[in-house]
Amino acid sequence: MNRAFNRKKDKSWMHTPEALAKHYIGYNAKFLGNTEVDQPKGTEVVKDAVRKLKFQRHIKKSEGQKTPKVELQISIYGVKILDPKTKDVQYNCQLHRISFCADDKTDKRIFTFICKDSESNKHLCYVFDSEKCAEEITLTIGQAFDLAYKKFLESGGKDVETRKQIGTLQKRIQELETENSDLKTQLQDLEEQLNISPVPPGGSLSMKPQSTDVFDMVPFSAVTPLVPIPASNGTPPPPPTTSPPDMRKDLFGAEPFDPFTCGSADFPPDIQSQLDEMQEGFTMGLTLEGTVFSLDPLGSRC
Repeated sequence: MNRAFNRKKDKSWMHTPEALAKHYIGYNAKFLGNTEVDQPKGTEVVKDAVRKLKFQRHIKKSEGQKTPKVELQISIYGVKILDPKTKDVQYNCQLHRISFCADDKTDKRIFTFICKDSESNKHLCYVFDSEKCAEEITLTIGQAFDLAYKKFLESGGKDVETRKQIGTLQKRIQELETENSDLKTQLQDLEEQLNISPVPPGGSLSMKPQSTDVFDMVPFSAVTPLVPIPASNGTPPPPPTTSPPDMRKDLFGAEPFDPFTCGSADFPPDIQSQLDEMQEGFTMGLTLEGTVFSLDPLGSRC
């Protein structure tokens, strides 16, 4: 976890782990908006964003527009910003995308966090005005991040291996279904050839002589496949599609899982990209910081 958490080390977490893991902690606040920033962290970065959004909010207030109210739902799955009446989700900020969270140590109402947008990959700074609980909301986001990070470390390895095995089995099932369909088609073709083949004089089919054992059976070979005999009309059947088994693969045709040699290409692209993104976000850590935003006359209530 980022060392910036040490600023709050004299404060214990405010909520039980179950409250954030199985439910969520809700807060009401006014939403000043969000704006793009150049860096994922930094006090000066959020100060500039707060000044910009406060200025825009004062202009809108002079035009008769009120600051919209929102509901925040904080859990290990992220920070949801909802309409308090309709409960429609306006923004869903996943915790591994949140890199910086700060509250104003002089004005207990203002807090902000920086989150990387999931679509544009731009860093957006969200600014809120709460009822003197900015520090509590900041600590709640920090606790949720801490729990989510531990959960990712505890279950990450097992989940990654399970997803890999499931993906391999699903791929093998698709291959078997395709192979089964091809074999059915070949069988139908052979049946049609037998039905339309003319019977030679004498009422018997000519067969190519083959060496047999004492029981008049063709010897079985595990290496050399049986050679198909051309039909009496001279049309050979389709060539066999089976190939010699790959000794590096198991009974189901999948290569054994090796956590020390598997690379990023071993995972389906969608799963691998999500895991890489979560790993990168949690590794960066979340910085909690208390600072002063109200450095100008725009620090009045919005």
